[in-house]
Amino acid sequence: MAGLEIPALNAPRRALVTGGSSGIGMATAARLAALGTTVIVGYNSRAEAADAVIAGLAGSGHTAMRISMEDSASMTEAAAFIERRFGSLDALINSGGATTPVPAADLDALTDDIFDRTVMVNLRGPFAVMRAFRPLLEKGQSASIVNVSSIAARTGIGSSLAYLAAKAGVDALTIALAKVLAPKVRVFSISPAGVDTGFVPGRSREQLEKTAERLPLAHVTTPDDVARAVVACIVNLTSSTGIVVPVDEGRHL
Repeated sequence: MAGLEIPALNAPRRALVTGGSSGIGMATAARLAALGTTVIVGYNSRAEAADAVIAGLAGSGHTAMRISMEDSASMTEAAAFIERRFGSLDALINSGGATTPVPAADLDALTDDIFDRTVMVNLRGPFAVMRAFRPLLEKGQSASIVNVSSIAARTGIGSSLAYLAAKAGVDALTIALAKVLAPKVRVFSISPAGVDTGFVPGRSREQLEKTAERLPLAHVTTPDDVARAVVACIVNLTSSTGIVVPVDEGRHL
């Protein structure tokens, strides 16, 4: 269209991706690096895997850091390092997490220990990350947080009752913190269904394909499908905040 100016890509200068050593986090790190973003890859125990991700990213200046969802001190240390090195942060992608599959009907099998750890890793941990990096994000440019949630929070069907409850909490935090952190920081949840990763122990590709056959889009969601949605929130949805974006092949319908 004549006279229409297309704005320059609003790529973040610096982004932190927790859980960046595999799966959705790794795919997101690759997408951001391809846009010219300097990426900090957060990992828990898989240092070699995180280093391999860094080595494969486009551009330079990327780094890997231990940021455990169960260890707030590791978040504080990482925030101090990033402040010394970069001074600010433009995007935080909260994709770190873990789950222990327990059948929904087997309430006795969902022990207090499993429930507490699931909530710690998937709800308290992401909150603690946002708390630790809030000051750096508030000094960033068009800063945003993207929490990787799960459609299980909406459907009530997931790897365990504790997991879906934790992810529902993440979505609630997304909405609440969008108000608290505005106007400096936008906050989103990306809500995938079953993604073709090794995240859920024991889940096979065949199981994912059988589920996909029943979905409106009849497609198995890939880590890159989710990563593209994450990047869209950061780069394109600059007038949105506090929303939960399904990336689930229409499973929520």
